[in-house]
Order: sequence, then structure tokens, then C-alpha cells
Amino acid sequence: MDIKFDAVTNEVLKELEKTQHEFWNIPRKTGVLINTFIKSMGAKSVLELGTSNGYSGIWIAKALKETGGRLTTIEFYEKRQSVAIENFKKCGVFDIVRPIEGSACEVLRWLGPDEKFDFVFIDANKREYVEYFKLVKPHLTDKAMIVADNIISHAEKVQPFIDAIDADEEFQYMIAELPGGLLVAYRG
Repeated sequence: MDIKFDAVTNEVLKELEKTQHEFWNIPRKTGVLINTFIKSMGAKSVLELGTSNGYSGIWIAKALKETGGRLTTIEFYEKRQSVAIENFKKCGVFDIVRPIEGSACEVLRWLGPDEKFDFVFIDANKREYVEYFKLVKPHLTDKAMIVADNIISHAEKVQPFIDAIDADEEFQYMIAELPGGLLVAYRG
């Protein structure tokens, strides 16, 4: 099943799919799944680590338009961040997006203690996944979901992250065999 958006958004997504390997974007089916998760759980506050050109952020923000939520997205590279911002504007979602440029670990360290997220999407530096988990956990709501990309394609690099999730009794998780592999963890 696929999700149909307005003509402009559909065109932007199709154009971004042509540069999927250049920008390391998620596959379309992963975008559909993330969009569905956010809508079905009624997520209001989403954190994305790794904005890139905004492809996954568009899928997230379109779901948040329906739930009345907001997206905070962190990207290390200014050039990618500026491309993403333009794509968010074209797709009519920039009004609910808070783009932050910088190292995800550094940004997570300065988030205020009251900043909470219902859903976190991780698709940045694979070796830092375990650190992202440690830093983001205090900011998760009680029934939060964490989705992390490239779990199979970068298995060795992300293994400490998988081990940390597996050892944490607050989470149940599974690995979906989508392109690249997707870890889906639920705190409950």
C-alpha cells in the first residue's frame, strides 16, 4: 500500500527518490511505514536524527500535519539542511518543522529536560546510534517508539545500539527486513 499526497509533494518525493543513494535516503516503503506508525499512535512530537535532504522528514511531517504535531530534525551538514528546508517549504510542512544544524550528540546534550518525544527516527552516524539512544531516552514519553534505519546493512556498526535496546527492560523491539533493515522499538 502507498500513500498519496498532493501533486507537489508527490513530485518532490519522486525527484528525491532519484537521488536516494547520493543522500542515503530511506526507501519509499520505509517512509510509508513511518508515516503510518506516527498517525496510528497519534504522535505529537517527533525527533529525527539525520535530516539529509528532507525525504524522510517529509513523510514524518505529513503524518504530523494529521496528528497536530511537530518535527524536530537534526542535520550535521549545512548544505543538506538548506536543501531539506527548501523541500519542506515546497511540500507545505515547514511550519511544523524545527530544523537544527549540528552534531546530533551535541544537540541532544543541550535539549531541555522538559522536551519530550513520542517518536524518534534515527538515520545518522551509525557508530553513534548507541549514544543517541542513551541521550534520547530521558526525552521519551512513556509509550514512545524508536525506529532506526540501516540495522542490517550496517550491522557491525549498530550492534552496540541493538545490544543496548535488547538489554533495556523498558523496550520491546523487532527488526524488520526492509531494505537496509529497520529496528522498531516500543517503550511500554
